Amino acid sequence: MTDPLPSGKTDTPLASGKTIGILGGGQLGRMLSVAASRLGYKTHIYEPGAAPAADVAAEVTQAGYDDLDALRRFADAVDLISFEFENIPADALDVLSAAKPLYPSRAALETSQDRLTEKTFLADLGLATAPFAPVDSAADLDAALARIGTPAILKTRRFGYDGKGQARIMTPEDTGRALASLNGAPAILEGFVDFSMEISVIAARGRDGAIACYDPGQNVHKDGILATTTVPATIPASLRTDAVLLAARILTALDYVGVMGVELFVTPSGLIVNEIAPRVHNSGHWTQAGCAVDQFEQHIRAIAGWPLGDGTRHANVVMENLIGEDVARAAQAAATPGTQVHLYGKSETRAGRKMGHLNRVTGPAT
Repeated sequence: MTDPLPSGKTDTPLASGKTIGILGGGQLGRMLSVAASRLGYKTHIYEPGAAPAADVAAEVTQAGYDDLDALRRFADAVDLISFEFENIPADALDVLSAAKPLYPSRAALETSQDRLTEKTFLADLGLATAPFAPVDSAADLDAALARIGTPAILKTRRFGYDGKGQARIMTPEDTGRALASLNGAPAILEGFVDFSMEISVIAARGRDGAIACYDPGQNVHKDGILATTTVPATIPASLRTDAVLLAARILTALDYVGVMGVELFVTPSGLIVNEIAPRVHNSGHWTQAGCAVDQFEQHIRAIAGWPLGDGTRHANVVMENLIGEDVARAAQAAATPGTQVHLYGKSETRAGRKMGHLNRVTGPAT
Protein backbone atom coordinates (compact mmCIF):
# COMPACT_ATOMS: atom_id res chain seq x y z
CA MET A 1 0.00 0.00 0.00
CA THR A 2 3.04 2.32 -0.08
CA ASP A 3 2.75 5.01 -2.72
CA PRO A 4 5.17 4.31 -5.60
CA LEU A 5 8.13 6.61 -5.98
CA PRO A 6 7.74 9.09 -8.84
CA SER A 7 9.39 8.22 -12.15
CA GLY A 8 13.16 8.43 -12.02
CA LYS A 9 13.37 8.13 -8.24
CA THR A 10 15.19 5.30 -6.50
CA ASP A 11 14.60 3.96 -3.03
CA THR A 12 18.03 4.88 -1.64
CA PRO A 13 18.89 6.77 1.56
CA LEU A 14 18.40 10.51 1.32
CA ALA A 15 21.74 12.25 0.91
CA SER A 16 23.04 14.62 3.56
CA GLY A 17 22.07 18.25 2.98
CA LYS A 18 18.77 17.39 1.30
CA THR A 19 15.47 18.93 2.38
CA ILE A 20 12.58 17.17 4.09
CA GLY A 21 9.20 18.82 3.66
CA ILE A 22 6.92 18.69 6.71
CA LEU A 23 3.21 19.39 6.49
CA GLY A 24 2.22 21.17 9.69
CA GLY A 25 4.17 23.64 11.77
CA GLY A 26 3.25 22.72 15.34
CA GLN A 27 5.38 21.27 18.10
CA LEU A 28 5.72 17.88 16.44
CA GLY A 29 7.05 19.53 13.28
CA ARG A 30 9.39 21.59 15.46
CA MET A 31 10.87 18.51 17.14
CA LEU A 32 11.08 16.64 13.82
CA SER A 33 13.03 19.58 12.39
CA VAL A 34 15.52 19.48 15.26
CA ALA A 35 15.99 15.74 14.78
CA ALA A 36 16.45 16.15 11.03
CA SER A 37 19.13 18.78 11.56
CA ARG A 38 21.11 16.37 13.76
CA LEU A 39 21.20 13.94 10.84
CA GLY A 40 22.37 16.59 8.39
CA TYR A 41 19.04 17.46 6.77
CA LYS A 42 17.20 20.72 6.24
CA THR A 43 13.46 21.02 6.76
CA HIS A 44 10.84 23.08 4.96
CA ILE A 45 7.57 23.61 6.85
CA TYR A 46 4.20 24.03 5.13
CA GLU A 47 1.66 25.62 7.46
CA PRO A 48 -1.39 27.83 6.89
CA GLY A 49 -1.17 29.58 10.26
CA ALA A 50 1.24 30.26 13.08
CA ALA A 51 4.15 27.84 13.03
CA PRO A 52 6.28 27.17 16.12
CA ALA A 53 8.33 24.88 13.89
CA ALA A 54 9.36 27.87 11.78
CA ASP A 55 11.86 28.88 14.48
CA VAL A 56 14.03 25.84 13.76
CA ALA A 57 13.34 25.13 10.06
CA ALA A 58 15.39 26.24 7.06
CA GLU A 59 12.34 27.35 5.07
CA VAL A 60 8.64 27.98 5.69
CA THR A 61 5.72 28.24 3.31
CA GLN A 62 2.66 29.88 4.83
CA ALA A 63 -0.30 28.96 2.65
CA GLY A 64 -3.54 27.03 2.81
CA TYR A 65 -4.02 23.41 1.82
CA ASP A 66 -6.40 24.62 -0.90
CA ASP A 67 -3.61 26.66 -2.54
CA LEU A 68 -2.54 24.09 -5.11
CA ASP A 69 0.07 26.37 -6.69
CA ALA A 70 1.74 26.90 -3.30
CA LEU A 71 1.68 23.15 -2.71
CA ARG A 72 3.39 22.54 -6.06
CA ARG A 73 6.09 25.11 -5.28
CA PHE A 74 6.60 23.50 -1.89
CA ALA A 75 6.91 20.04 -3.43
CA ASP A 76 9.43 21.35 -5.98
CA ALA A 77 11.57 22.77 -3.16
CA VAL A 78 11.89 19.56 -1.13
CA ASP A 79 13.21 16.04 -1.67
CA LEU A 80 10.62 14.04 0.24
CA ILE A 81 7.54 14.88 2.28
CA SER A 82 6.19 13.84 5.67
CA PHE A 83 3.61 15.32 8.04
CA GLU A 84 2.93 16.03 11.71
CA PHE A 85 -0.88 15.79 11.61
CA GLU A 86 -3.47 13.73 9.77
CA ASN A 87 -6.12 16.12 8.47
CA ILE A 88 -4.64 16.89 5.06
CA PRO A 89 -7.25 17.30 2.27
CA ALA A 90 -7.35 14.78 -0.58
CA ASP A 91 -6.69 17.43 -3.26
CA ALA A 92 -3.51 18.48 -1.48
CA LEU A 93 -2.38 14.87 -1.23
CA ASP A 94 -2.99 14.44 -4.97
CA VAL A 95 -0.58 17.27 -5.73
CA LEU A 96 2.08 16.30 -3.21
CA SER A 97 2.21 12.53 -3.71
CA ALA A 98 2.43 12.97 -7.49
CA ALA A 99 5.51 15.17 -7.14
CA LYS A 100 7.65 13.67 -4.37
CA PRO A 101 7.81 10.59 -2.13
CA LEU A 102 5.30 10.87 0.73
CA TYR A 103 5.99 9.01 3.98
CA PRO A 104 3.94 7.53 5.56
CA SER A 105 1.97 6.65 2.46
CA ARG A 106 -1.26 8.22 1.36
CA ALA A 107 -3.05 4.91 1.94
CA ALA A 108 -1.90 4.80 5.57
CA LEU A 109 -2.88 8.41 6.09
CA GLU A 110 -6.35 7.99 4.62
CA THR A 111 -6.97 4.91 6.77
CA SER A 112 -6.42 6.96 9.92
CA GLN A 113 -8.24 10.10 8.73
CA ASP A 114 -11.66 8.47 9.10
CA ARG A 115 -12.53 6.72 12.36
CA LEU A 116 -14.94 4.33 10.63
CA THR A 117 -12.33 3.35 8.02
CA GLU A 118 -9.76 2.91 10.78
CA LYS A 119 -11.99 0.77 12.98
CA THR A 120 -13.01 -1.37 10.01
CA PHE A 121 -9.36 -1.86 9.02
CA LEU A 122 -8.44 -2.94 12.54
CA ALA A 123 -11.41 -5.30 12.82
CA ASP A 124 -10.57 -6.85 9.44
CA LEU A 125 -7.08 -7.58 10.81
CA GLY A 126 -8.75 -9.58 13.57
CA LEU A 127 -7.85 -7.05 16.27
CA ALA A 128 -10.24 -6.22 19.09
CA THR A 129 -11.84 -2.77 19.07
CA ALA A 130 -14.75 -1.15 20.90
CA PRO A 131 -18.08 -2.05 19.29
CA PHE A 132 -18.85 0.56 16.63
CA ALA A 133 -21.41 1.60 14.03
CA PRO A 134 -21.66 4.40 11.45
CA VAL A 135 -24.08 7.24 12.22
CA ASP A 136 -25.33 9.61 9.53
CA SER A 137 -28.79 10.34 10.91
CA ALA A 138 -30.98 10.17 13.99
CA ALA A 139 -32.36 6.85 12.74
CA ASP A 140 -28.81 5.48 12.41
CA LEU A 141 -28.05 6.57 15.97
CA ASP A 142 -31.17 4.89 17.33
CA ALA A 143 -30.28 1.67 15.52
CA ALA A 144 -26.67 1.82 16.70
CA LEU A 145 -27.71 2.38 20.31
CA ALA A 146 -30.15 -0.53 20.10
CA ARG A 147 -27.23 -2.77 19.14
CA ILE A 148 -24.38 -1.27 21.20
CA GLY A 149 -26.28 0.13 24.16
CA THR A 150 -25.28 2.85 26.60
CA PRO A 151 -23.04 4.27 27.82
CA ALA A 152 -21.48 5.08 24.45
CA ILE A 153 -19.63 7.90 22.76
CA LEU A 154 -20.57 9.62 19.52
CA LYS A 155 -17.58 10.92 17.54
CA THR A 156 -17.11 12.73 14.28
CA ARG A 157 -15.51 10.40 11.76
CA ARG A 158 -12.92 13.05 10.87
CA PHE A 159 -11.07 16.01 12.41
CA GLY A 160 -11.42 15.16 16.11
CA TYR A 161 -8.51 15.29 18.56
CA ASP A 162 -7.84 15.94 22.27
CA GLY A 163 -11.46 15.21 23.16
CA LYS A 164 -12.91 17.50 20.48
CA GLY A 165 -15.65 16.34 18.10
CA GLN A 166 -17.24 13.85 20.47
CA ALA A 167 -20.14 13.57 22.89
CA ARG A 168 -20.96 11.03 25.58
CA ILE A 169 -24.31 9.29 25.57
CA MET A 170 -24.97 7.97 29.06
CA THR A 171 -28.70 7.30 28.55
CA PRO A 172 -30.98 7.24 25.47
CA GLU A 173 -32.25 10.69 26.51
CA ASP A 174 -28.81 12.13 25.60
CA THR A 175 -29.07 11.25 21.91
CA GLY A 176 -30.60 14.50 20.65
CA ARG A 177 -28.06 16.69 22.42
CA ALA A 178 -25.15 14.49 21.29
CA LEU A 179 -26.22 14.46 17.65
CA ALA A 180 -26.82 18.22 17.61
CA SER A 181 -23.34 18.88 19.07
CA LEU A 182 -21.72 17.33 15.98
CA ASN A 183 -23.50 19.75 13.64
CA GLY A 184 -24.44 17.13 11.07
CA ALA A 185 -20.91 15.76 10.55
CA PRO A 186 -20.68 12.07 9.59
CA ALA A 187 -20.17 10.19 12.84
CA ILE A 188 -19.41 6.87 14.46
CA LEU A 189 -20.87 5.47 17.67
CA GLU A 190 -18.47 3.54 19.88
CA GLY A 191 -19.39 1.54 22.93
CA PHE A 192 -17.60 2.21 26.20
CA VAL A 193 -14.78 -0.15 27.07
CA ASP A 194 -14.24 -1.39 30.63
CA PHE A 195 -10.49 -0.83 30.88
CA SER A 196 -8.02 -0.57 33.71
CA MET A 197 -5.62 1.74 31.88
CA GLU A 198 -4.65 3.13 28.50
CA ILE A 199 -1.23 2.34 27.12
CA SER A 200 0.43 3.30 23.87
CA VAL A 201 3.15 1.80 21.74
CA ILE A 202 5.36 4.02 19.60
CA ALA A 203 6.46 1.88 16.68
CA ALA A 204 8.54 2.52 13.57
CA ARG A 205 8.91 0.75 10.24
CA GLY A 206 11.65 1.50 7.74
CA ARG A 207 11.56 1.50 3.97
CA ASP A 208 13.11 -1.98 4.04
CA GLY A 209 10.33 -3.35 6.26
CA ALA A 210 12.42 -3.42 9.45
CA ILE A 211 10.41 -2.65 12.60
CA ALA A 212 11.50 -1.17 15.93
CA CYS A 213 9.10 -0.61 18.83
CA TYR A 214 9.49 1.29 22.08
CA ASP A 215 8.22 -0.01 25.41
CA PRO A 216 4.51 0.70 26.04
CA GLY A 217 3.83 3.84 28.04
CA GLN A 218 0.99 4.24 30.54
CA ASN A 219 -1.21 7.25 29.75
CA VAL A 220 -3.36 9.42 31.98
CA HIS A 221 -5.75 11.97 30.45
CA LYS A 222 -7.33 15.08 31.96
CA ASP A 223 -10.28 16.79 30.27
CA GLY A 224 -9.70 14.71 27.17
CA ILE A 225 -6.04 15.76 26.83
CA LEU A 226 -3.02 13.58 27.60
CA ALA A 227 -1.59 14.69 30.94
CA THR A 228 1.19 12.16 31.62
CA THR A 229 2.86 9.12 30.10
CA THR A 230 4.86 6.86 32.40
CA VAL A 231 7.34 4.13 31.48
CA PRO A 232 7.44 1.37 32.34
CA ALA A 233 3.70 0.79 32.25
CA THR A 234 2.47 -1.30 35.17
CA ILE A 235 1.53 -4.32 33.06
CA PRO A 236 2.92 -7.86 32.91
CA ALA A 237 5.83 -8.58 30.58
CA SER A 238 3.58 -10.83 28.50
CA LEU A 239 1.19 -7.95 27.85
CA ARG A 240 4.08 -5.68 26.84
CA THR A 241 5.06 -8.28 24.28
CA ASP A 242 1.48 -8.58 23.03
CA ALA A 243 1.23 -4.79 22.63
CA VAL A 244 4.45 -4.57 20.63
CA LEU A 245 3.51 -7.48 18.35
CA LEU A 246 0.08 -5.97 17.77
CA ALA A 247 1.61 -2.63 16.75
CA ALA A 248 4.05 -4.37 14.40
CA ARG A 249 1.14 -6.21 12.80
CA ILE A 250 -0.62 -2.93 12.05
CA LEU A 251 2.48 -1.35 10.51
CA THR A 252 3.12 -4.36 8.32
CA ALA A 253 -0.48 -4.51 7.11
CA LEU A 254 -0.27 -0.85 6.04
CA ASP A 255 3.18 -1.28 4.45
CA TYR A 256 3.98 1.67 6.66
CA VAL A 257 7.10 3.87 6.62
CA GLY A 258 7.72 6.12 9.61
CA VAL A 259 6.66 6.31 13.25
CA MET A 260 3.14 5.50 14.42
CA GLY A 261 1.40 5.81 17.78
CA VAL A 262 -0.93 2.93 18.68
CA GLU A 263 -3.24 3.55 21.63
CA LEU A 264 -4.55 0.48 23.47
CA PHE A 265 -6.93 -0.23 26.32
CA VAL A 266 -5.93 -2.85 28.88
CA THR A 267 -9.02 -4.93 29.74
CA PRO A 268 -9.68 -8.17 31.62
CA SER A 269 -10.01 -9.97 28.29
CA GLY A 270 -6.86 -8.53 26.73
CA LEU A 271 -5.83 -5.52 24.64
CA ILE A 272 -8.32 -3.44 22.69
CA VAL A 273 -7.11 -0.98 20.04
CA ASN A 274 -8.42 2.51 20.68
CA GLU A 275 -6.87 4.34 17.73
CA ILE A 276 -3.79 4.71 15.57
CA ALA A 277 -1.94 7.92 14.74
CA PRO A 278 0.28 7.87 11.62
CA ARG A 279 2.93 10.22 13.00
CA VAL A 280 5.14 10.90 15.96
CA HIS A 281 2.93 11.00 19.03
CA ASN A 282 2.55 12.98 22.24
CA SER A 283 2.78 9.79 24.31
CA GLY A 284 6.20 9.10 22.79
CA HIS A 285 7.90 12.25 24.06
CA TRP A 286 9.40 10.26 26.94
CA THR A 287 11.79 8.65 24.42
CA GLN A 288 13.77 11.91 24.37
CA ALA A 289 15.01 11.12 27.88
CA GLY A 290 14.65 7.34 27.97
CA CYS A 291 16.29 6.10 24.75
CA ALA A 292 19.44 6.69 22.73
CA VAL A 293 17.30 7.32 19.62
CA ASP A 294 14.05 9.15 20.31
CA GLN A 295 10.84 8.91 18.29
CA PHE A 296 11.64 12.04 16.25
CA GLU A 297 15.03 10.83 15.07
CA GLN A 298 13.49 7.41 14.49
CA HIS A 299 10.91 8.91 12.15
CA ILE A 300 13.55 10.83 10.20
CA ARG A 301 15.66 7.68 9.96
CA ALA A 302 12.70 5.69 8.66
CA ILE A 303 11.55 8.12 5.97
CA ALA A 304 15.10 8.98 4.87
CA GLY A 305 16.03 5.34 4.35
CA TRP A 306 18.46 5.02 7.27
CA PRO A 307 18.70 1.96 9.51
CA LEU A 308 16.25 2.23 12.40
CA GLY A 309 17.70 3.03 15.80
CA ASP A 310 17.61 0.72 18.78
CA GLY A 311 14.45 1.44 20.75
CA THR A 312 15.76 -0.10 23.97
CA ARG A 313 14.90 1.99 27.02
CA HIS A 314 17.76 2.92 29.39
CA ALA A 315 15.69 4.86 31.96
CA ASN A 316 12.34 5.06 33.67
CA VAL A 317 10.63 8.29 32.66
CA VAL A 318 7.51 10.30 33.40
CA MET A 319 6.44 12.70 30.63
CA GLU A 320 4.16 15.53 31.73
CA ASN A 321 2.42 17.87 29.30
CA LEU A 322 2.51 21.58 30.15
CA ILE A 323 -1.01 22.63 29.23
CA GLY A 324 -2.10 26.26 29.32
CA GLU A 325 -0.86 28.03 32.44
CA ASP A 326 1.16 24.95 33.45
CA VAL A 327 3.94 26.43 31.34
CA ALA A 328 4.61 28.93 34.14
CA ARG A 329 6.14 26.04 36.12
CA ALA A 330 8.78 25.31 33.48
CA ALA A 331 11.65 27.27 35.02
CA GLN A 332 10.99 25.85 38.49
CA ALA A 333 10.81 22.32 37.06
CA ALA A 334 14.16 22.86 35.36
CA ALA A 335 15.80 22.95 38.79
CA THR A 336 14.70 19.37 39.51
CA PRO A 337 17.50 16.85 38.85
CA GLY A 338 16.85 14.52 35.97
CA THR A 339 14.29 16.81 34.32
CA GLN A 340 14.27 17.89 30.68
CA VAL A 341 12.20 20.93 29.73
CA HIS A 342 10.82 21.18 26.18
CA LEU A 343 8.98 24.43 25.36
CA TYR A 344 7.29 24.86 22.01
CA GLY A 345 7.78 28.59 21.46
CA LYS A 346 4.06 29.39 21.30
CA SER A 347 3.44 33.09 21.90
CA GLU A 348 -0.11 32.79 23.28
CA THR A 349 -1.01 30.75 26.35
CA ARG A 350 -4.55 29.38 26.22
CA ALA A 351 -6.49 26.92 28.32
CA GLY A 352 -6.15 23.43 26.86
CA ARG A 353 -3.22 24.40 24.63
CA LYS A 354 -0.07 22.28 24.77
CA MET A 355 2.74 24.72 25.54
CA GLY A 356 5.53 22.25 26.26
CA HIS A 357 6.37 19.11 28.18
CA LEU A 358 8.67 17.79 30.89
CA ASN A 359 10.56 14.50 30.86
CA ARG A 360 11.56 13.38 34.36
CA VAL A 361 14.01 10.51 34.64
CA THR A 362 12.99 8.54 37.73
CA GLY A 363 15.74 5.91 37.67
CA PRO A 364 17.49 3.33 35.49
CA ALA A 365 15.32 1.11 33.34
CA THR A 366 13.41 -1.54 35.24
